[in-house]
Amino acid sequence: MSIINNINKLFDHRIRLGIMSVLMVNESMDFTSLKELLGATDGNIASHIKALEKADYISVEKSFIGRKPNTKYSATKLGKSAFKKHIDALEKLIRKT
Repeated sequence: MSIINNINKLFDHRIRLGIMSVLMVNESMDFTSLKELLGATDGNIASHIKALEKADYISVEKSFIGRKPNTKYSATKLGKSAFKKHIDALEKLIRKT
């Protein structure tokens, strides 16, 4: 099996790559913080979050702080594993060239 096969197409977009990178080093992150950190619009970040959630790479926790809704995201075990494989494949590819 070639190294390139371990590069995950779901992480091709910079926003999804950014979301997973942030969630790999933080236990969780709320929607607004992710949006501001990655410089994305509400709609843009929401669509990328939905793609990662559909793949079961991130989990969503909705709650209220006072009367305000708050949505937090965390990387799942599956998501962490897939992202690590993706990064490992990229590193191997870089070392080979």
